[in-house]
Amino acid sequence: MAFQRTVDFFASQPVRVSAVLRVPLIVLILVLVSVWEVDHWLPEVYAVIIGVYAVAAVVWLVVVLRGPMPRWVEWASTAVDVLVLVALCAVSGGATAALLPVFFLLPISIAFQDRPVLTALLGAATAVGYLVVWIFYSKRDDNVGLPNVVYMHVGFLVWLAVATTALSLVLVRRSARVRWLLEVRRRLVSESARADDIRNAELAEHLHDGPLQTLLAARLDLDEIRERIPDPALDRVRAALQETAAGLRSTVTELHPQVLAQLGLAAAVRELLRQYENRDVVVTADIEDVGQPESQALLYRAARELLANVNKHARATEVSVGLHRKGDRIVLVVADDGAGFDPARVTTSVASGHIGLASLQVRVEANDGTMDIDTWPGSGTRVTVTL
Repeated sequence: MAFQRTVDFFASQPVRVSAVLRVPLIVLILVLVSVWEVDHWLPEVYAVIIGVYAVAAVVWLVVVLRGPMPRWVEWASTAVDVLVLVALCAVSGGATAALLPVFFLLPISIAFQDRPVLTALLGAATAVGYLVVWIFYSKRDDNVGLPNVVYMHVGFLVWLAVATTALSLVLVRRSARVRWLLEVRRRLVSESARADDIRNAELAEHLHDGPLQTLLAARLDLDEIRERIPDPALDRVRAALQETAAGLRSTVTELHPQVLAQLGLAAAVRELLRQYENRDVVVTADIEDVGQPESQALLYRAARELLANVNKHARATEVSVGLHRKGDRIVLVVADDGAGFDPARVTTSVASGHIGLASLQVRVEANDGTMDIDTWPGSGTRVTVTL
């Protein structure tokens, strides 16, 4: 799961891929500069440019790995790469061998941005620019001609421009397909959840107006009989009726909590936590009044599912529940000091029929939310749901 989160993190913004690829590219240039003798026009300026570029690339990598970046950053970072390439060519006097990796790898780094037109333009400009600086270099020095290998390199660069453009087109189409499939999944899960809510509401109404009312009427009739004919057997029957009625009320509340519709999410979660007051678990609550957000039904279901998992599997002695609003998002946190588990079991348990957490995660993600599970065997569990 940690590996999957890493993959998703890099896939979410192509600028991260470019930032990672840029560092080894600069290292390669530095190695080649140190190995080959380069005929610099301005060697001090060349060293300053490549040094500042290397430091900036490392700092930039740290920045982009810390969080999401605006879309325009991709254009800006590519523009800086091109400017640095032009500056290095200018101060070195031409297309030196130490700059060859930049010409070949720059189009590849831009291909990950899912912008075919930009990829094609940059690829073509790289091929033309490489030929131009070699012509300029050969004209500047009469002892240096225009080697035939330059034309081969230009041909490779043109092919690379076509290949990276095709790659970018494929990535764009696949990304569109993935987005469409995710939207279809979101709609299906949303419709399924809506159907479940309607069914639960109908079932709760049926239980409340049918069997529960029948039990309550039977208990009243039994109370009248007990007043006339005291009998311990009748007391036991009344206790059984009372327990069954309480169980039905609890079921009706779970199926369709009225407090959720009437008082909001915070009150509903507090009511849910009261069920744990008489158990051997210390419950700590930090619940903020978040009103009645559109996602309150799913958040309530998440709190109920997570607390049920703690009760059934965690063997915990302490449970903490937090509910807060952060901007336009609601954050629910349920943590315990129990047994914990291997996060990989969330997916593998589906095959064995245990779909609670996996189903909840699908519902949360389908509603444009996130569900982060931080756990390990013996270290407790912390689940954060953001909607």
